[in-house]
Amino acid sequence: MKARVTVTLKNGILDPQGKAIEGALKSLGVNGIASVRQGKVFDIELNGADAAKAEEALKAAADKLLANTVIENYRVEVLS
Repeated sequence: MKARVTVTLKNGILDPQGKAIEGALKSLGVNGIASVRQGKVFDIELNGADAAKAEEALKAAADKLLANTVIENYRVEVLS
């Protein structure tokens, strides 16, 4: 089974890396960029076929390790 955990900064948290990417894109001539927020994506393969158990386990992993829940949100998607 495959899953994806996407971690992003909460609204209101400063994102200096996103600002740097935004500036770089503009300097490269990429037009229409209003703002950039960066994040992390974890593609995870799991043993088993129970999607509900997989989602529960990944939420626990995100709470404990993958995300700093003080400043970050996360989303768990079981893909197959």
